[in-house]
Amino acid sequence: MKKGEDYTGITIIYTCHDGDDNYLLNKRGVNCRDEQGSWDFGGGGLEFGDTVENTLKKEIMEEYCTDVISYEFLGYRDVHRENNGKKTHWLALDFKVLVDPEKVKNGEPHKFDEIGWFKLDQLPTPLHSQCTNTLAFLRK
Repeated sequence: MKKGEDYTGITIIYTCHDGDDNYLLNKRGVNCRDEQGSWDFGGGGLEFGDTVENTLKKEIMEEYCTDVISYEFLGYRDVHRENNGKKTHWLALDFKVLVDPEKVKNGEPHKFDEIGWFKLDQLPTPLHSQCTNTLAFLRK
């Protein structure tokens, strides 16, 4: 059974920032599940038995090679999408996360073509389809 397809999955979404209004995004490569070539903030699925906080820290370390300095829970949302012709349902938990930009690296070059820092009013395109929802939380 596949999470998000056969049952509702839980995903931890994070917008990493440097404390100076710069936000970290990754460009999704050919080995990503979907929306290859789009820019995304970052996220990972919650595994059975793990905690939300541990998943947040683990995923940021894996993707961006850095520790979490602090974080703020922004809210949750239902995500109903379609992936390769199959309906999906995820519960997304969104976080704003402070990281040290000097320590950030692309920890998953097999999945991310590149990473970069951007101002919210100068984001790259195309954006992942869920970034609009994440941005709505950030702008509240």
